[in-house]
Amino acid sequence: MTAVHLTAPSIDPDEVAYFERLAHRWWDTDGPFWPLHRLNAFRVDYIRQRLAAALGRDASLERPFAGLRLLDIGCGGGILSESMARLGAQVTGIEITAKNVRVAEMHAQWSGLQIAYRLATVDQLVREGIQFDAVLNMEVIEHVEHLPDFLADCSRLVRPGGVMCVASINRTLAAWLIAIIGAEHILRWLPRGTHHFRKLVRPQQVLNGMGGEFTLLHQTGVRVNPFTRVFGLTRWMGVNYMLMLQRRPT
Repeated sequence: MTAVHLTAPSIDPDEVAYFERLAHRWWDTDGPFWPLHRLNAFRVDYIRQRLAAALGRDASLERPFAGLRLLDIGCGGGILSESMARLGAQVTGIEITAKNVRVAEMHAQWSGLQIAYRLATVDQLVREGIQFDAVLNMEVIEHVEHLPDFLADCSRLVRPGGVMCVASINRTLAAWLIAIIGAEHILRWLPRGTHHFRKLVRPQQVLNGMGGEFTLLHQTGVRVNPFTRVFGLTRWMGVNYMLMLQRRPT
């Protein structure tokens, strides 16, 4: 069967082919995406607390995001999308490869979750005039081409007063040593070629790309213990980081 995926200026076909080959492994917690499963459990709590605070929700509730329209960009096999749906959000997950969409749809069905997965790009949603209360842009921007255009499109998908959360890898020597050489070549936590140094993104590039309508609510570094494989927050943003930004109300 011929592979089906979308094309757009921000899409790197080599990145598409890479993740398409791994699509069937998304939900294998001991497979190549195990770091995402570990990271997901950690970052869901961060999103829960920070997003609830920004939008006036009670994070202690079982479903604090009930009725919240949420977009998961580059949803992959649906790991984060499913976590947000369990917190009550009305989740739309978009992907650029059909294999990932099929994996995500099947797993959501098995999990009894209602999630709207789409084979779509951010610029396509912009043309449709769709906006969301919250947009999750997690571990995506380091894989795209034409970053300023991509971020500009992402910003348009956030409603006035809405929030975007961005997670990525900083473009520093430390990030190259730890996230690429260490994680991919020495520890082999990730398949080689998962990340490319030239595509890593500094936090300031994200802030510049989002434009003047957005205010930085919170930023934090993310660390991982190489022995226990446990993730945690840190003030140092030299490798992994997360940003929470809010669009100004109209």
